[in-house]
Amino acid sequence: MLDSTSKYFERYNALNQFLKDKFGVKVYKVSLHGFFSCPNRDGTKGLGGCIYCNPESNLPSRACNKPVKTQLLEGIDGVKKRHHADKFISYFQHYSNTYSDAKELRRLYLEALDHPDVVGLAVSTRPDCINDDALKFLEELNGKTYLWVELGLQSAHDGTLKFLNRHHTIADFTRAIGRLRASGILTCAHVILGLPGETRADMMDTIDFLVAEKIGGIKIHNLHVLKDTPLAKMYAEGAVKTLSLEDYACLVVDCLERLPKEVLIHRFNSHSPRWMTVAPEWSINKLGTMNAVHDELLRRDSWQGKGK
Repeated sequence: MLDSTSKYFERYNALNQFLKDKFGVKVYKVSLHGFFSCPNRDGTKGLGGCIYCNPESNLPSRACNKPVKTQLLEGIDGVKKRHHADKFISYFQHYSNTYSDAKELRRLYLEALDHPDVVGLAVSTRPDCINDDALKFLEELNGKTYLWVELGLQSAHDGTLKFLNRHHTIADFTRAIGRLRASGILTCAHVILGLPGETRADMMDTIDFLVAEKIGGIKIHNLHVLKDTPLAKMYAEGAVKTLSLEDYACLVVDCLERLPKEVLIHRFNSHSPRWMTVAPEWSINKLGTMNAVHDELLRRDSWQGKGK
């Protein structure tokens, strides 16, 4: 059992600390825009995207149609100055980053790895966007660099996914995570707490589902409402409410207690620029959200895996 003076990272398996231990230096991600699309926007499965999605919210400001190599160099320079990092993970975050042919994936991914200080690659995508060719190339890369693939799940309830206009199913996720796991590729799942209509039990079901699927890492996000989205319209009409910071912090710790200690915690907050954020106001303050979770861990004298 950890005492109340233990460092926060000792209470959960934080990605930043894990990377520092693995590579011996401070490692930070550099977000890159590969100008991919999404089957939920281009008409293949749907139009308009998920009800909460505003594509500008996580678009790297330096992208501006620049080549990936240029984005990488500028990103490394910026992260070095801001965070004093020594090594870097190239991170394809925007849209569905396996939603292209294998030739284009090879060009972009190899360009993102072509730097002496880049030690790995992270690829965020949808569970229905990993075809045979993409998986084969990911397997190849996995033998050459440190790699993980992030899959957007959000909820382990098909009814919620339908409401969110996700246009994929839990079965799609199970299939994708199984194939990645069989290929030895590290995985991370995205979940959202506070989705409309979901109870605490529903949210914990999602965490238990991911544990059963042997997920390697997790990103826990708070539902936040962005301008120019269907969710913003629902919020304005009073059909959607958001969590208080206190309730969110409690839910995050509930999740951490259920997660095995070896699961990497990539993040447990979600924030967007102030000008784009409708609600909740507290979500803009990343440090404040982290502190609230840390305070709840200390209040409970709790830690990741405590409930296992």
